[in-house]
Amino acid sequence: MRRALILAVVVVAAALAGVWAASAVAPCALPPALMAKIALDKSAACSAPAQASVDQPRAVEPPAVTVVLAVKREFVDRLFVSGTLVAREEAQVAARVDGLTIVEVDAEDGDRVKEGQVLARLDRAQLDAMLAENDAATKRADAATDQARSLIAQSQAQVQFANSDFDRARKLGAGVMAASTIEQREMSMKTAQAQLAAAQNALGVAEADRKSRDAERQELLVRIDRTEVKAPVSGVVSRRSAKPGAAASSAGEPLFRIIEDGAIDLEADVPEQSLARLAAGMPAELKLPGVDAPVAGRVRLVNQEVDKASRTGKVRIALEDISHAHIGAFASGEVELTRRDGVSAPASALTREGDSARLDVVRDGKVEQRQVTPGIVNGEAVEIKQGIAEGESIVARAAAFLRPGDRVRPMPDAVAAGG
Repeated sequence: MRRALILAVVVVAAALAGVWAASAVAPCALPPALMAKIALDKSAACSAPAQASVDQPRAVEPPAVTVVLAVKREFVDRLFVSGTLVAREEAQVAARVDGLTIVEVDAEDGDRVKEGQVLARLDRAQLDAMLAENDAATKRADAATDQARSLIAQSQAQVQFANSDFDRARKLGAGVMAASTIEQREMSMKTAQAQLAAAQNALGVAEADRKSRDAERQELLVRIDRTEVKAPVSGVVSRRSAKPGAAASSAGEPLFRIIEDGAIDLEADVPEQSLARLAAGMPAELKLPGVDAPVAGRVRLVNQEVDKASRTGKVRIALEDISHAHIGAFASGEVELTRRDGVSAPASALTREGDSARLDVVRDGKVEQRQVTPGIVNGEAVEIKQGIAEGESIVARAAAFLRPGDRVRPMPDAVAAGG
């Protein structure tokens, strides 16, 4: 019993020592009632702040949002196109003399040739023989002409003599000369006139034969000239089909194909809704197979016909540099439709609802929703035609939890709205 009483006294003493120590080290941590009994002066010092913390509510900061400034920048509207490289104008060179053998080829694929340059030669031995024969026939025609002219001169003299002889016999009359003699002289006159007419006809035949030989010679010279296959235009040989020893034919495969002036176009198929946006003269950048740097081009022709099946139209883009271009190859690129300055906003800030769009703007710490009209899209930047002014703060990423009038803490983004 005595031991239990001693143990209780020790426990109470330890508890009182702990309370005293707490009142000395951290008095405000003790209950107010206990502090009032053991340390009234310290209790008064702790009661005011504790009461203030209980009565005054904690301030809540508005949420932070990332904003970017609407800035002006240049926007470029481009249209992607793809298609095949084709020759702008291609000349097909065929033999104009049939049946002759190709004996020489003077041009290869890729050669640049000039107008009138000889590309190939055909065997002309047969034509040369025909030309020699024509020369002989021409000489015969010339000789016949000279002979006919001599006969005409002789016949004219005979006619003149016969006419004079007949006139004298007729004047003397039947009393002086016999009637038979007069008739004989008349017959001689008519015979001489007939011979003159025959000589004149022979001259006409000889002259006609000479003209025929001249025409024949002209034809032979043309055929001989055509044995040299010449380039009709200046340009680049895209294909050579001529082979030595083969027989040339005007109806078969052309001997050569020439890209006139070396001009090459990209022929692209464009959807019908995009044809109206294209116009001749628009610049373009094309990507050719195997070429790292883009090749500049310009829209040359917009076809007005749309294919009924594919609903696409043809567009021709002229290449400014053809050093690495090969007809028949695939190529792609972009046509610059328009270039203008406009107010920029990040694409992530827009919320699209059908044909309309909106974005959130922070003004005086509050959220405002704006209906905007988007325009050209360049990467992560969107042109805002209407609804936003330059310098306004745009919420960088559209958020469903933001409502008009909400207070926010704008945090400027390190990346400008221009991208």
